[in-house]
Amino acid sequence: MVYGGKSVYGAVLGILMLEARFPRIFGDIGNATTWSFPVQYRVVKGASPDKVVRQDPMLLVDDFIAAANELVESGCDGITTNCGFLALTQERISKAVPVPVATSSLMQIPMVQALLAPDKKVAVLTISKNTLTPAHLRAAGVKNLDEVPIFGTDEGHTFTRSILDDHEAIDFEACRQDMIDAARQIVETDRDVGAIVLECTNMTPYALDVRKVTGLPVFSIHSFVNWFHQGLIPSRFPLDLDDPRSGPF
Repeated sequence: MVYGGKSVYGAVLGILMLEARFPRIFGDIGNATTWSFPVQYRVVKGASPDKVVRQDPMLLVDDFIAAANELVESGCDGITTNCGFLALTQERISKAVPVPVATSSLMQIPMVQALLAPDKKVAVLTISKNTLTPAHLRAAGVKNLDEVPIFGTDEGHTFTRSILDDHEAIDFEACRQDMIDAARQIVETDRDVGAIVLECTNMTPYALDVRKVTGLPVFSIHSFVNWFHQGLIPSRFPLDLDDPRSGPF
């Protein structure tokens, strides 16, 4: 017997999207080809990058909740978002929907910190150091706020402005250089940094560049969402005792 109850099957992860026009390259959360599994999207009307990053996203939380519930009704078993600053909405959205919610890449910080030696710390690379506050980190579950150094691409020439001002044409090589410059600043400023978490979901295409420049592990929304999805749909390992991989050898 097979039972239904959903409108859509096979795409259990729902992604809440800001309303924006800038191009989304391979690796960006908003480019569906980034994912090795199907996803469902909902655009939250009026939720511009500027309003969410530079202003107060809590003014839009009811709209995010409504969109999240639409995704659940469409068959999603988990919800994420395309902006790390939406950590502020984590508690409200998770209380309002019946499935797990992972609003922000910043939620990886406590887990990554647990991987490091006691004398090492996690640095955050954000699109807007000027507006990322202790409240964002606290909402993401970070306890030792003073031990998380924050670095940004604010001083770069292209990345921050192109995304937050929603440019319809972007020089992505210039964005890459902004990311490389910011990554270098991390290791030149603080030798105690042992890993980096990328706050911004548009930074994933440059994660390997950051890794190469710093020599440090780099965690992004891509690493977080893949981990999240693995919990929603665990890999299947059929029991086949004739398969030599079943061991013992």
